[in-house]
Amino acid sequence: MKLIEVAMPLESINKESKREKSIRHGHPSTLHLWWARRPLAACRAVLFAQLVDDPSTWPEQFPTEQAQEVERKRLFKIIERMVKWENGQDEKIMQVARREIAGSIARARKESVPQTPDGVDRYLLEHAPQIRDPFCGGGAIPLEAQRLGLSALGSDLNPVAVMVSKATCELPARFSGMSPVSRKKSQELSLSQNWQKAAGLAEDIDYYARRMREEAWNRIGYLYPNIRVTDDMAEAREDLKPLVGRDLTVIAWIWARTVASPEPSKRGYHVPLVRSFDLSTKKGRLAWVEPVIHNDAQGFHFTVKTEGTKGPLKGTVTRQGGVCLLSGAAMPFPYVRAEGQAGHMGSRLMAVVAEGRRGRVFLPPTRKMEELAQRAQPTWKPDGDLPEKALGFRVQEYGILQYHGLFTDRQLVALTTFSDLITEVRAEAIRDAETAGMSRDQTPLADGGTGATAYGDAIATYLTLGIDKAADYWSSISSWGSSRTSVRNTFARQAIPMVWDFSEANPFSKSTGNWLNCCQWISKVVATVPARSGTAVIQADAAASDRSKLGEQYVFATDPPYYDNIGYADLSDFFYIWLRRSLKSIWPELFVTLQVPKGDELIASPHRHGGRHKAQQFFMERMRFALMSLSIRTEIEFPSSIFYAYKQTETDREGAVSTGWASFLQAAVDAGFAITGTWPIRTELSNRPVATGTNALASSVVLTCRKRPQNAVVTTRGQFLLKLRKELPASVQILQSSGIAPVDLAQAAVGQGMRVFTRYREVLESDDSSMSVRTALQLINTVLDESLESQDVEYDRQTRFALTWFESFGMGEETYGEAEKLSVAKDIPVDSMNGTLLNSRGGKVRLLTPEEISKIEIELDDAVWKHAHCIVHLNNAQGELAAAQIMAILPEAKQNAVKEIAYRLYRICENKRWADLSRDYNGLIASWEGITLRAQELNVGQQQQLDYSEV
Repeated sequence: MKLIEVAMPLESINKESKREKSIRHGHPSTLHLWWARRPLAACRAVLFAQLVDDPSTWPEQFPTEQAQEVERKRLFKIIERMVKWENGQDEKIMQVARREIAGSIARARKESVPQTPDGVDRYLLEHAPQIRDPFCGGGAIPLEAQRLGLSALGSDLNPVAVMVSKATCELPARFSGMSPVSRKKSQELSLSQNWQKAAGLAEDIDYYARRMREEAWNRIGYLYPNIRVTDDMAEAREDLKPLVGRDLTVIAWIWARTVASPEPSKRGYHVPLVRSFDLSTKKGRLAWVEPVIHNDAQGFHFTVKTEGTKGPLKGTVTRQGGVCLLSGAAMPFPYVRAEGQAGHMGSRLMAVVAEGRRGRVFLPPTRKMEELAQRAQPTWKPDGDLPEKALGFRVQEYGILQYHGLFTDRQLVALTTFSDLITEVRAEAIRDAETAGMSRDQTPLADGGTGATAYGDAIATYLTLGIDKAADYWSSISSWGSSRTSVRNTFARQAIPMVWDFSEANPFSKSTGNWLNCCQWISKVVATVPARSGTAVIQADAAASDRSKLGEQYVFATDPPYYDNIGYADLSDFFYIWLRRSLKSIWPELFVTLQVPKGDELIASPHRHGGRHKAQQFFMERMRFALMSLSIRTEIEFPSSIFYAYKQTETDREGAVSTGWASFLQAAVDAGFAITGTWPIRTELSNRPVATGTNALASSVVLTCRKRPQNAVVTTRGQFLLKLRKELPASVQILQSSGIAPVDLAQAAVGQGMRVFTRYREVLESDDSSMSVRTALQLINTVLDESLESQDVEYDRQTRFALTWFESFGMGEETYGEAEKLSVAKDIPVDSMNGTLLNSRGGKVRLLTPEEISKIEIELDDAVWKHAHCIVHLNNAQGELAAAQIMAILPEAKQNAVKEIAYRLYRICENKRWADLSRDYNGLIASWEGITLRAQELNVGQQQQLDYSEV
């Protein structure tokens, strides 16, 4: 048994996974956009727990449950330290984790662990199983395997994913420990400097990015001139008068799409489609565009306001359609679409944003600015067709049918100019590498080269990823964020929607979306990734049968695509067109197709497969093939782990159930897996999926499973239930003792129940039909409730009364008669609880709230219910220290009872969908370790009585 199959410190993992989403500089996610990445913290913890033994595996070393619990907590501490973002760079902490993994492997092999860090590293590469991720996406799992000293093989069907993963995991290791080769470095950097990891490569990426900027400016700088503030601009603007005569660098040009007015009398005029006229909504620094209507040939012009109380007009387009600025006539979307499809959609410059002394300067447009943009003549355009229909795509309805339609001509000129420079910079980097003494070996990077030619290939690869990052900001789908006063990238969400008022970033500015900034994000990642050997990334179809490798065995850890959440292949073409233009000669096998392969992509796309039912059928069949391939090749000594993102509720005719989750589990079982654990990792938060209505992804579940033995037996429903009732309560006790939050208990218990269900080849119903996974899930949840309810008998009579009342009525009022009936069943008078547990008045009865209970003088031998709710209130209102002062006076048995009742109450709230009530009980368990530690420190002693009003 591995740790992941028994217990996990989920609260710490979830906390760091959530925190990681706010970390930017140096985080691998900033190397290149990839959708639905798993947090590194979760991947690191899962891989560690897959390979480290649970203490119950070694009863001779940990003979009692208490000894096993102590050892688990020690392992939890290692996980809690190593999942912190900053500790991922701390070699001492990572060495502890690697030694622990090596220790588990050595113990099974009856060997001793090498004493030195280098010895441990060699031992892991030689004896640890290889980690395999057949859906590697952005490379999070192979990267974390690398950080833990393991060899890893990542693969993906999507060439953009393969390129990103190679750049993250594989290429930095090729040039680890090398000093930079660029010529300026010999003068500016000390030759004795110790270049750790791929820091030298990162320095060169920065240097050659600057060289590209210099040359690009020489070629196209005339298209991006500074703007001079004139007297005319400042005539009605006090904020501009100090800037008159100064040249300002433009940050962005803000454009509005236009269509012909539908009003017959205005038919010759093009009118703007504007979502919002706001430029800045920052307090004290408001700015907006104001259209001025007149009777000349254009009908209107735009000016910019920063003062006054009138404020901006409402936009001219909403979700219901547009309105003509000149006449007020309605412009429904069918009309706007028809204009776009006829090629009649244009654009007008609304405003210019420049860099001032103390922040943004918002300027009105001039005719010369528009004419300058129109002078741009791209020498190349990506002519690939957009998909007719695809998840997250909306622009085709408005006449944008090819990829070049997503960019203005000036944006295309900038992108093609930087793309053309890749070849020149590659040649320069090769010459510099040879001059710096690097081997003249001409083996290309794609063929495993590590000489000067390969180094030039690597520089070209990373700088092309920089072009991709630039394209994310240099498109006409990029918008202006008025709250942050900066350019918002194309993929602010995982879609290509229609953007009416778009922003055009300046590649040569110092603000968001500039060229150097795009490349600096990349170099910071390259400087901080582990850059350790033993990791490879290839292009492969996870659902294809490869019999040539049937004998190879791996430990699988993977994050397959979820059903119809994201159309990865269609979205990836946005980047693929630029990658292919610059890298097809460097990575010929990766960029052989004109666009990203789509036919075999493992998602349920109704547009691609002829309807929702056929798409679902395709997805499940291909997923079953993929899981079967995993099952065949999985190492028998280790569990596999599969991340699965699921929606909290998916409704069908049988009610609100997670049909996708049940189907996925069924596919895993059919593929020959025995499930040993299901761990909820809260990484999705409120991110909303594409094309799935309004139901947000609730969580990621890590499914752990092993190859089911061929000699697995068949059993009956009755025997399955008997085993389930015998084993599940003990598993729940272990989960509770490990500190798992109530919000996660039900999902984790599913894994323990599925362990029982999937150990059998088949479970037969009374009519000899095979029990489905969905039925098994229902039975597991029933037995879980029974298990939690069975703990009630250990409570005092008042607590048992309160539990039953709470489950029936919550914190609401009911008649005295209802209370009296229950009091007879529980053998305790209602009046004896009035004022201490209940509020009984005027023939109505209700439970006292936690806040009310906290104000009552309480004694040590009072009901567990009262202790628990007092601690709940204090923890919620005043924090862990206040709660600890109460906890400190309770004996261990009472403390355990408080913890158990919190789990029980959370489960009741979850079943009843009482979200507000459940939050406090979950919060108590989440804070449990901190409260108990503080209670031990306080050492209050055995106080017999405590007035809570003094706490």
